[in-house]
Amino acid sequence: MSKGSVFGGKAHGLRLERMRASPRFLEGFFKNTAGVGPGLKPGTAFSTMGEFFLGGKERTPPGPLPIESPLATWARPVDTGLRATWLGHSTVLLEVDGLRVLTDPVWGERVSPWSFAGPKRFHPVPVTLSQLPPLDAVIVSHDHYDHLDHPTILELARTDVPFYTSLGVGAHLEAWGVPHGRITELDWWESATLPRGELRITAAPSQHFSGRGLGDRNRTLWSSFVIESPKHKVFFSGDTGLTPEYADIRQKLGPFDLVMLEVGAFHPAWGDIHLGPENALKALELLGGGAFLPVHWGTFNLAIHAWDDPAETLVRLGQEQRVRLVMPKLGAPVEPSRVEGVEPWWQSVRGARVDSRPVAGALRG
Repeated sequence: MSKGSVFGGKAHGLRLERMRASPRFLEGFFKNTAGVGPGLKPGTAFSTMGEFFLGGKERTPPGPLPIESPLATWARPVDTGLRATWLGHSTVLLEVDGLRVLTDPVWGERVSPWSFAGPKRFHPVPVTLSQLPPLDAVIVSHDHYDHLDHPTILELARTDVPFYTSLGVGAHLEAWGVPHGRITELDWWESATLPRGELRITAAPSQHFSGRGLGDRNRTLWSSFVIESPKHKVFFSGDTGLTPEYADIRQKLGPFDLVMLEVGAFHPAWGDIHLGPENALKALELLGGGAFLPVHWGTFNLAIHAWDDPAETLVRLGQEQRVRLVMPKLGAPVEPSRVEGVEPWWQSVRGARVDSRPVAGALRG
């Protein structure tokens, strides 16, 4: 099987026709509803890029992160019907009423087109790809390197798992060996039902951008996703800035038992295309609440803030706002309705005293 270019493939034929029919595809590019573009805010480019390359504090952990093996827990039934295992960054294994869905799988060492340069992971993935249980679906929110990982897709292409993704992203998957028949591309508000079981996957709005190389900026769509069984609903943000469209998602697809929102790689200069902790809490409110599992942090150096700043900020604000936080160690499977609090495991990396008491206002029962 050909490995294909790390930059992926280009849409043509029926795929391209479908993309052009999208209300979001204008003048040859996908666009955010609010017209937000991918660049830095006006007047911030020089100072922000200087800070990115020369500044920032503790952007990588001073020591190894604690990791748990989920294998023994995965072998046991899910008592409540919903279990989530954060494997790093935006990669989460969801077990929903007997079916398994993997979000934005990234097992590669670097999120970059090059093996010798680019952001390198802080920790190994808690399991190898071969140790994953049989999967019923893989969701890919958009085509950025920290969400669509070339070596990971090459491995998953050898399995029979179906992929659900945003318009145009299927061209990359096909270029890397995933058969056309295993790829479902969705525009916002479109849904698909898994071949096995009663599980529906719906693409929903987000506010971001796309592209893997020169000349392909915004040629594919970016989306959030809702995973729904007859008993449970889960929201996965992918990458996004704060958008009032989250209220529409709540109205059309909510409420949610578990909400997974990105909280890392935030900076005011690009604050319209990433959430960060404070805006993630605003997004959670727009979505109608629910147990909140923060993702997109603690794995790669993609911003200027300290590597654990998103977690520290969330715990502080979550305590004030009585948010139902779910913040397990890497690889630790959790059933959200049974989480009784947050243990700030990341503080042990700094040598800080870890307070094992639940954070006030965290989810109970």
